[in-house]
Amino acid sequence: MKTNYDLYENEKRLYKDGYKIIVGTDEAGRGPLFGPVVAAACALPDNFKLEGLTDSKQLTEKRREKYFDYIKENSLAYGIGIVSAKEIDEINIYEASRKAMMLAIKELSNKVNPEYVLTDAMPLPDLKIPCEAIIKGDAKSISIAAASVLAKVTRDRMMYEEDEKHPEYGFKNHKGYPTKKHIEAINKYGIIDGYRLTYGPVAELLK
Repeated sequence: MKTNYDLYENEKRLYKDGYKIIVGTDEAGRGPLFGPVVAAACALPDNFKLEGLTDSKQLTEKRREKYFDYIKENSLAYGIGIVSAKEIDEINIYEASRKAMMLAIKELSNKVNPEYVLTDAMPLPDLKIPCEAIIKGDAKSISIAAASVLAKVTRDRMMYEEDEKHPEYGFKNHKGYPTKKHIEAINKYGIIDGYRLTYGPVAELLK
């Protein structure tokens, strides 16, 4: 959905307040039955421009791939955080998403010193620097939008690797989400390592 929201508004406000290294963070993969949740953290220069960048879910795969390379090459720094399906089952997807974001910020912090963090609706109470959770932040912040692309493409590439190992499950098509064909494949071929055992359709099959 297109909006008239200024994607740079939050960053402009923070630059005006004196912050220089502003980090956006977002995750991909809360809903799938299979695979990890992946988060990215991204710090952009204050003159960063990328026409058409928005929430990664609104972009075609071809455009995400193109933006992925551009963001990596033109960011001040970025980090990736990955939390496995096993840990998602242990701590729940909400906490796993939060942990993935913290891991991504930690990796980014090895390269730059972040001063302020913007997240897509996720409070990060353990963070030692100012943090703001913005509802639908990936459509309201250029930094979060950039992070959403990095997270989504990273996770999709992991699903392509899984598809090569287990082509019968069709991971390249559904990326682990509970589509009709995916459910049919689970019923036919069973559960393999990497499934989230606490998620409905998987938990039902295990009964």
